[in-house]
Amino acid sequence: MAWWSKNNLRLIQNNLREVDANLDVDALIAQLQELSANVLMMNAGGIVAFYPTQLEYHYRAANQKKDLLKEAIEKAHASGMKFIARFDFSKAHESIFAKKPEWFYRTKDGMEVNYHGIVHSCISSDYQQEYSLQIIDEVLTNYDVDGIFFNWFGYNTFDYSGNDHGICHCNSCKTRFRALYNLDLPEKANMNDPVYRQHMNYQQVTAAKMLDRVYELVKSKNRDIAISTYSEHKVDIVRKESNTDKERPHPVWLYSASENVKSLEDSWDDKLVSNCCINAVDLVHRFTAVSRHEINLRLKEGLASGSGLDFCIIGVFEDYPDRENLPTVSKIFKYHKEHEQYYGNFQSVSEVALIKPRKMWKTDLKEYYGLFKMLKEGHVLFDVIDQKTLANRKGGLSVYKAVMIPDIPEFSSEELQELQNFCQLGGSLLSTGRSFTRGEDNQTFMQRNFDATLEDIHDYHREAAYLQTDNKQFFASFAERDWILLDGSFSRVTFGSKAVRHLPLVNPSTFGPPERASGHSTSNEYFGLGIVSNGQQKAIYFPWQPGRLYYQFGYADNKHIVLDSLEAVMDGNHQIKTNAPQNVELFFNKLDEETYILHLLNVSGFNGVTYFEPIPVHNIQVRLPWLRACSQAISLIENQDVSFTSEHGETMIELPLLTDFAAVVIKR
Repeated sequence: MAWWSKNNLRLIQNNLREVDANLDVDALIAQLQELSANVLMMNAGGIVAFYPTQLEYHYRAANQKKDLLKEAIEKAHASGMKFIARFDFSKAHESIFAKKPEWFYRTKDGMEVNYHGIVHSCISSDYQQEYSLQIIDEVLTNYDVDGIFFNWFGYNTFDYSGNDHGICHCNSCKTRFRALYNLDLPEKANMNDPVYRQHMNYQQVTAAKMLDRVYELVKSKNRDIAISTYSEHKVDIVRKESNTDKERPHPVWLYSASENVKSLEDSWDDKLVSNCCINAVDLVHRFTAVSRHEINLRLKEGLASGSGLDFCIIGVFEDYPDRENLPTVSKIFKYHKEHEQYYGNFQSVSEVALIKPRKMWKTDLKEYYGLFKMLKEGHVLFDVIDQKTLANRKGGLSVYKAVMIPDIPEFSSEELQELQNFCQLGGSLLSTGRSFTRGEDNQTFMQRNFDATLEDIHDYHREAAYLQTDNKQFFASFAERDWILLDGSFSRVTFGSKAVRHLPLVNPSTFGPPERASGHSTSNEYFGLGIVSNGQQKAIYFPWQPGRLYYQFGYADNKHIVLDSLEAVMDGNHQIKTNAPQNVELFFNKLDEETYILHLLNVSGFNGVTYFEPIPVHNIQVRLPWLRACSQAISLIENQDVSFTSEHGETMIELPLLTDFAAVVIKR
C-alpha cells in the first residue's frame, strides 16, 4: 500500500528562497515537530537547485555551502516525516537562457519574459520536454524522496505581477501546433476563434503527454514515489490551493477549501487531494498573513470534507515576520494527529450530486459556486461530480436522487448517455442557465427530458426584466413578493405540453426616470421554470442563472426558488434536518457500517470580506433519519459523550453550544 493512500497528510511546505540555501535544518525539523507535521515539502530544483547538481543547464543556489536537499531528507526521515521534493520548470535562471534561448517562451513579437533574472520557459520546448526529465532523474537517482511536486505545470502566460504576455509563439509551439492541426498559432486568446479552441485542445494534449512521460520515469524508479501537481492526469496527489489575492474580484469565496476538496474527493477514487492553505495575503505580500480565523476555517473545512492538512509559508520559520497563525495551525494539526483514525476514509451518504463544469473552455463557474453556496446554507448533503469524470461513472449516478446541472451548455455524447441512464432509473434532474443549449445532441436531450425547445438566448443585463412567482402554493417563500429580478442570460425556450410552467417572464419596460417606470407586461410565451414529472422522477429546468445571481449579489429569492424546487424532488424524510443557522456548515459522513461522523463548523465570523471570532450558537439539534437507533455519540473536541435521543425511527443529536467546530462520532 502506498504511503499516501491512508489520506492522513499533515503537510508543511517551506517555499524556499535562494537565500535559504544554507538554512538550519535542525531548527526547521524542530518547528515541524512542534506543528505535528508528518510531511515536509521543500524545493529541490528547476528554477534553483538546492543540491550540488552535476547538470550543465541547472542553476545551483548561489553561495550554497552544503547539500541542503540531502540533509533535509535524511533528518525528515529520522523524525518520521515523509519528504516531497518541489520542482518548478515553468522558468529558469537567465544564465540558462543565455546559453539555450530556444528553450524559452516568446511573445507574439518574439520577446522573452525576464522577471527579475528568471526567464519564462515553455512546456513545448526541449527544456521541459527533455531536460526537466534529466533533472528529475538526477534527484531520484541520488536522493531518497517520497514524492515530487511540480509548481506552475502547463501553459502559463502570466508573470508574477499579473501581466498576461499572451500565447507562447516560440518555435517549438509553432512547429508542434502545425504538426498536430496544420494551422498557424492563434494571435490571442479568443473563445470565438475556432483556431484558439484548437489551441486549448493542444494545451490539454501536450500537457497530458508530458505527465505521461513524468509518470513513466518516476514509477520506473520507485512506484511508491508520489507524483503531485494541480492536474488530475497521471497524478497521485492532486494539489489545490485556498488563497487570496488583492486583485481578485468580490465576492470573497467562503467555501474555498470545502469546494476544492469535495470536487476531487467525490469524483476520483484513485487520487488524493491536498488542499494547500496559503498563509500569505497574496503573491506580492508574501510575508504578511491572512487572519487566523480564515486559516482556521480553511483547514477545518478541508478536514471535515475528507482531506488531510496542508499549510505553506515562504522561506523558513526562524525569520518569518508573521507568526500569529502558527498556534492555530499547530492546534488543528495536533487535533488531526490525535484523531487521525477517524479521518481519511469518509463514505458519502449524499442523495444529491452537483456537477462541476469542466474548465477546458474557460467556463464561468459563478452559477456552480452559487448553487454550491445555496446547498451549503440549506444544510443539504451533496457530492460534487467533476464533469470530466461523468462519462466514466458507468451507472455511478444511480446512488443519487437528484443531479444538479449548473449552466453547462455542452455535454459529450457519452456524458449525455450517462445522464439519460440516470433519468431512466428514476433519477431527477435540476438544470439551470444555458445547460444543454450547445449542439444538436444537447438540444435533443433538452427536448426529450425537459420538453423544452430552444429559440434563442437573450442577455437581460441592465434591462428591467422580472419573473413572476405565479403559484403561491408552490412558491411558499414568496407570499408577499410577486416579482423577482431577472438579470443576465435567459434561454428563451418553448415548453411543451408535458411541462408544467412557472415563473412567467415579466417583459422589460422603462425604469427611468421614475415618472416612466411602468408598462411591464407578463409573457404568455416564456417562463423561468418548467417541470416535467414522471411519477417520482422529475426534470426541472431553469432557463436563467439563479446561482450566478446568488453568488454575485446574495439575494435570497434565488436561493429559495432553487431549494424549494429541490425539496419538491427529494423525499424530505430522508434528509438531514437541523435548527442550526445558515452560517453553520454541516458535514455528515459514514466511516463504516456501524459508525458515522458529524462535523459542524461555525462560519458566523465571516462578514463578507473580513474574518472574525465566530458568534457562539446554542442548542443545536441535528436530526439523522438514517439512524434508527444510536448507541453512543462522542465529541472528539471535548472527549465526552454528546446527548442524543433515538425514537420514531431516527436519531436526534443535541449540542448545547457550538463555539467554533464540533466533531461527533456516532455509533449505531
